[in-house]
Amino acid sequence: MPSPAPGLAPHSYTPFTPPLATAPLVAREFVGTVLRSLGLTHLADTARLCTCELVTNTYRHAGGVGSLTWLAVEDELIRISVYDGSPEIPVTRTPDTATDTGRGLLLVAELADKWGVELGCPLGLGGSGKGVWFECGL
Repeated sequence: MPSPAPGLAPHSYTPFTPPLATAPLVAREFVGTVLRSLGLTHLADTARLCTCELVTNTYRHAGGVGSLTWLAVEDELIRISVYDGSPEIPVTRTPDTATDTGRGLLLVAELADKWGVELGCPLGLGGSGKGVWFECGL
């Protein structure tokens, strides 16, 4: 399996996006660009989609707080966490076939190797917030 070029792991990248409708697109493209530049193209589409879903949830449900995307590249996996200042823990829902919402976490659960929620939020987004993360093996 491909892995980052020697000497590149472990390291991380961290952009902050404001609470704007453009945040999911910006985060998605950022993740894709980083992974392609590291030679991890095979993970780019999955990571882009999962990141976009998590940032969209933050934009829709975090009460006007921006999000922080943390992309960590390890020797055997990538881990992407999306933090916001809201303490509300997200839950998977059974989507209503009449709407186009409620599928984000289900997609993340299906596509990522692992996912979860951690309490607390770094870098001034509010200590009572949370991070929703997913991992994909290299």
